[in-house]
This record gives sequence, C-alpha cells and structure tokens, in this order.
Amino acid sequence: MAIGVDYIQIREKDVSARALFEFTLAVLEARNDISPLPIPTRILINTRADVALATGADGVHLPAQAPSVTLPGLLVARSCHTLGEVRDAHADLVTFGPVFNTPHKGFGQGLDQLHAASLFGKTLFALGGVTWENAESCIAAGAVGISGIRLFQQPEL
Repeated sequence: MAIGVDYIQIREKDVSARALFEFTLAVLEARNDISPLPIPTRILINTRADVALATGADGVHLPAQAPSVTLPGLLVARSCHTLGEVRDAHADLVTFGPVFNTPHKGFGQGLDQLHAASLFGKTLFALGGVTWENAESCIAAGAVGISGIRLFQQPEL
C-alpha cells in the first residue's frame, strides 16, 4: 500500500473569493517549493471553479447535488453519500461516505456499501470515520484511497 497525499481539498466556505484566491496561491507555491515527486500533491478547491481556474489549482471538489460540469484542464471531484450519487457522478474522482460512524454525520454506511460503490468503476476514496486502523479495510473494500479531516488533525495536548 502506497502512502502519500495525492490531493488536498481547500475547503474554506466562509472566506471571500479574494482571500481564497490568495490562500490558494500560497498553498500552490508551498507545494511547488517542497514537492520532489514527479506528480505533486494536487490541490482541489471546494465548490469554487472560478478560483481554481484563476489560481491554476488542479481541480474543483463539488457536492453531490451540484450540476455536472466539464472544466477543461481541471480535475472534477464529487462528494457522494448514496450509491445512486456514485453511479451518476460525472467526475474524475469521488469521495464516498460516511463509511464509519462520525461525530458530525452520524452512523456510517459500512464497508459493504463502500464495496458496492466501488463496483461503478469510479476512482473512489473512502471518507467518514476513517482511521489509520481501518484504512486498509477501506482499500480492501475497493477504495483507491482514503480521505479525512480528523484523520490528519494533530491531537490536542
């Protein structure tokens, strides 16, 4: 199993377009300065295709209910919470969840649903309640990778 960060989603919902633009430029500059990889970590902007295009970010991450879009030169990622949403997703990659129980989303759908979602042939990432202890079970169920918020947060001291 390869370990690395393939994508970072900038998910700042409550900032101005200008602040998001400037922050994204700083993230892209830092990424370009430190990434020795042939394919650096790709930066996705939450819902703001305009900011992604203006900054040269790698893509946009959309909610399941957003209209389908084709954005030449940009990756399109989509959050999905049902098998129907995964099936119908017009996207380069899909996050599916919550797979496990989470404090904010409640009960997880489980590994069987994750496996069923993987059968649609999408580039699928498991999200929701994913820990380092259960990550391998997500891959075994058919996800190509894991996504997380709390997973990557530093514990409070």
